Amino acid sequence: MNPKDRLYDSEITKPDDFVFDKRVVNVFPDMINRSVPGYGQLIPMIGLLARRYAQPDSTLYDLGCSLGAVSMALRTAVRASGARILAIDNSVDMINRLEEMLRSPADTRVLPVKPIHQDIQDTQIENASVVVLNFTLQFVEPANRDRLLSGISAGLNPGGVLILSEKIRFEDSLEHELQTAWHHDFKRAQGYSDLEIARKRDALENVMKPDSPQRQRQRLNQAGFGPVYQWFQGFNFISLLAFK
Repeated sequence: MNPKDRLYDSEITKPDDFVFDKRVVNVFPDMINRSVPGYGQLIPMIGLLARRYAQPDSTLYDLGCSLGAVSMALRTAVRASGARILAIDNSVDMINRLEEMLRSPADTRVLPVKPIHQDIQDTQIENASVVVLNFTLQFVEPANRDRLLSGISAGLNPGGVLILSEKIRFEDSLEHELQTAWHHDFKRAQGYSDLEIARKRDALENVMKPDSPQRQRQRLNQAGFGPVYQWFQGFNFISLLAFK
């Protein structure tokens, strides 16, 4: 059973900027499932989308892989012969834990996964048919996002796709206020207190900077992607499918 996320339940602990360290690694599965509406459905659906668009003998990238939930979904769903998965994250604690999980005797899936400790901004995308940024781009400095997306687009094969999941801000102030309130209601329903919600928000303020859906589409079009479709939304969390 996954340890419960109680990182922000005390006023004694200073809510420093959010860091993907060992403390977060230990509670991450509980944290992400109780923080992102629909996360438990989103991950296997990403696997199904990847099954449709994965090409034989190509590379599938899980950028900002954390503990590899997307990578495992890809392994379960994808049938393309000769395909491989690169799971990349700049948190050494996340990568170390993922490597431990992949060494487990219970892991009998066939599609190979290679964990890599690396900043995704330094990753060279090559021969890719599916690239996933699952709640990752929001942690990249806004000034660097266009270059990252352009590199992904350049490395995607024709017919390849980018799956981009993000927390978003809404350009309409009333909608943003309502969606935020609904999201906080969701977190309360998952057992988070008002103190935990406020302290987590403060910790993320300087490290997570969401775009609006309009800005995301603009970035994707400028990076060389073709059609972009939104296929998922849970309050202020969405996922887009962008075609090369």
